[in-house]
Amino acid sequence: MEIRLLGPLEATGRHGALVPVTSAKQRVVLATLALRVRQVVSVEDLVDFLWEDRPPATARETVRSHVMRLRRVLAASGSASLVTRAPGYVLDLAPEAIDIHQVQALRARASRAAAGQDAAGAAALLTDALARWRGPLLADVDSTMLRSLHVRAWEDIWLQTMEARIDADLALGRHREVLGELRSLTATHPLRERFRGQLMAALEAAGQRAEALREYQEARRTLVEELGIEPGPDLREVHLRILAAESAEGDAPVAVPSAGTTTPALLPLDVYGFTGRSDELARLDALLDLAGEQPTAVVVAALSGTAGVGKTALAVHWAHRVRDRFPDGQLYVSLRGFDPSGQPMTPAEAVRGFLDALGVQADRIPPAFQAQVGLYRSLLAERRVLIVLDNARDAEQVRPLLPGSPGCLVVVTSRNQLAGLVAAEGAHPLPLDLLPVADARQLLARRLGADRVAAEPDAVAEIIARCARLPLALTVIAARAAIQPGFPLAALAAELHANLDAFDAGDPATQVRAVLSWSHRALSAAAARLFRLLGLHPGPDLGVPAAASLAGVPVARVRPLLTELVRAHLLTEHAPGRYAFHDLLRTHATELTHAEDTEAERRTALHRLLDHYLHSARVAAQALNPHRDPISPPPPLHGAVREEPSGHEQALAWFTAEQTALLATTTQAADTGFEAHAWQLAWTLADFLDRRGRWHDQAAVQAKALEAAIRAGDRRGQAYAHGNLGWAYTVLDRPDDARTHFLLALELYGELGEPTGQALVHGNLSTALGWQGRHSDALGHAQQALGLYRTAGHRTGQARALNAVGWFHALLGDYRAALHHCRQALALHQEMGDRHGQASTWDSIGYACHHLGRYLMAVSCYQRALDLFRELGDRYNEADTLTRLADTHLALAEPDAARRTWQRALAILDKLGHPDADGVRAKLSVAA
Repeated sequence: MEIRLLGPLEATGRHGALVPVTSAKQRVVLATLALRVRQVVSVEDLVDFLWEDRPPATARETVRSHVMRLRRVLAASGSASLVTRAPGYVLDLAPEAIDIHQVQALRARASRAAAGQDAAGAAALLTDALARWRGPLLADVDSTMLRSLHVRAWEDIWLQTMEARIDADLALGRHREVLGELRSLTATHPLRERFRGQLMAALEAAGQRAEALREYQEARRTLVEELGIEPGPDLREVHLRILAAESAEGDAPVAVPSAGTTTPALLPLDVYGFTGRSDELARLDALLDLAGEQPTAVVVAALSGTAGVGKTALAVHWAHRVRDRFPDGQLYVSLRGFDPSGQPMTPAEAVRGFLDALGVQADRIPPAFQAQVGLYRSLLAERRVLIVLDNARDAEQVRPLLPGSPGCLVVVTSRNQLAGLVAAEGAHPLPLDLLPVADARQLLARRLGADRVAAEPDAVAEIIARCARLPLALTVIAARAAIQPGFPLAALAAELHANLDAFDAGDPATQVRAVLSWSHRALSAAAARLFRLLGLHPGPDLGVPAAASLAGVPVARVRPLLTELVRAHLLTEHAPGRYAFHDLLRTHATELTHAEDTEAERRTALHRLLDHYLHSARVAAQALNPHRDPISPPPPLHGAVREEPSGHEQALAWFTAEQTALLATTTQAADTGFEAHAWQLAWTLADFLDRRGRWHDQAAVQAKALEAAIRAGDRRGQAYAHGNLGWAYTVLDRPDDARTHFLLALELYGELGEPTGQALVHGNLSTALGWQGRHSDALGHAQQALGLYRTAGHRTGQARALNAVGWFHALLGDYRAALHHCRQALALHQEMGDRHGQASTWDSIGYACHHLGRYLMAVSCYQRALDLFRELGDRYNEADTLTRLADTHLALAEPDAARRTWQRALAILDKLGHPDADGVRAKLSVAA
């Protein structure tokens, strides 16, 4: 007898005649027994596969009836025997008579052939193995649970077999023959890195190196966009091998990155028309050489100088020149040390941003700041990364951002001399003076043309003097002259002289402010008004819709005004559609709007800006979590632009781009009398900050929201802020503070008559208590949440609370009560379309089934949870469920499957750098 499972189920008896197994239920029984040939399958497991979680009262008797009929069919065909053996049945058949075992045997033989350098033999054996597939496993077997247990695994085996066969073909030099097949496979499986690497290797061997390199870039783009990860080491190795081959044919050096998570590339655009500073560049180059000669010390360069002298331009330009010497990436941050708002970036904000840039998932980032610094330094150990810390206020702001081991180089810029950093950390001071006259002349020549500058030397000398040899002022003047190519420089110098005489006090800062005032007056009226109003924005940057909202004009009208400001070098487009000021320019814009716009105009513009952020963030928050109860702010003012990011990915991208501005705007709203905007903005940020693990930011912004709501006497705002602050303190391991805020939130929601608010707080309290191991107390709060949600008719809340009640019953050992509640939760989650809720509930059901001894049912439930977690990109919960799935495989006496599953969980947790990895590693050690 032979049984074929790879495709529609088929059984053949004597002379290859088909065995007539036509009953759908009997086919499920035969498939189950064949998958576990010569192993006992319990009656309980067969009940699960036939009816899943809704068996009839007569299920066990019906199973016996199906087995009896199937036994007769098999006996009549003179084929395998079906043996009764407690607590179920065994299919007594040689494993090699079943196609899945034939495939595994062929794969093992092919592996031995490949190891023995017999590529032709391996290719033939693997081709034979692939021919056994007639379609997906169990294609016509009516058991969702049985298919969920096995189909994905056999899809992976098919892919692995195909990869191995292509490897054999490539070893035989069949590069061109496999190109078409590989293009089809990479299109169908774009996240499968091995197919992409094989395609790159085939293209390289076929003489299509440029296309091979393009494939790598496409693979990297897809992985980053879809999964948020960089290519793995194997694909990177193929890429480097191709680059090395290209280098061997030319002179370009190839930098080889070390292993790690993500290679950051945060440098801003290189400075257009950078000129001069040859001595300073040479000194920085010498420090680069010193970094290579000092394997025991971190090299730090401290650039200092007055505002507008070109510190950032020099640091960024030099960083671009040498970035190839730092194959593990470049980190950049503006610390906003002299920001006009008076709020420099905290070291905690900077470290958190660097951890994001290094690809650290939110789940693995510890709440405590010192622990985050330790993780940051651990990630930089043994790596060569260039770190630019721009616009630092003092040494204390810089110290936590310094690597703890050699290999990296740090460039710090500041208006202060950072003597403390020089003394304690051995930083190399590099003071930056005003541009030499020759360099200033060259700057103008690069931007205006050498002939034009040479033709009017006296006018150029006057311009340079009036700009105090400051690159910022010279750049602004050059931008004005560049858009008037026929305008004599002498006339420009005379106009400049006339306008600056009243301001000239011999101080460079005073002179540059005068230059900016003169440039502002040269703008169109609409652009000049926009420039002034941009001074109301708290920074550090803004998008086009925010600028349109400040000005109260449509997006289409504000774009040319922004372009005018960029061309005048009064604004920088540092990323597509993102605009930023130099600190001096921001200060100047703020001074101008207070001088030239009325208080009513300024307040209305700020109101529009806050409405833009609030209403856009509300849309994004709902897209991020559609099942969250919304807030209802008043309609936005006329002229405020509302963005509408749709879908989870767009919402996440929008929040990522705007998070710093949103945090700053929330503080601005609280400090300027817009209290409702403050707490509502904080509400919109809560989910995003939690998912990104930005719990210190969460605590700070919710505390600001609470302060604003209390000042305004807004009890609803206070309730929201107390609840969100309680959750932030829970994650930050401040349980007493968390409980205080949770109880205050409960009291306020009770006064407001809002049972859903109370239920949400009880749910958060149950989670917090569960983390503390207080499962009985946690169950009590989960049950209170369930009662309140039922009273309010809140079905999404009921589903979550039912799963929580079930989970805590399971942790307390009452597994049947757990199943009762979790099945209700699952039905509601499916009705509401809440995929994350479904995934969590399948995991809870799997846990309960495992402890009831229903191991195959547990495996099926865990597999469903895994499918959903993968679709959602929830990597931590995927690993968490894999760990429990491995425990179930072990209970099924499947140690190899358990080991493989733990290894998959460990790979994810190691990628995340999560401490749970140690527990999984310990299980693997015991299993070995």
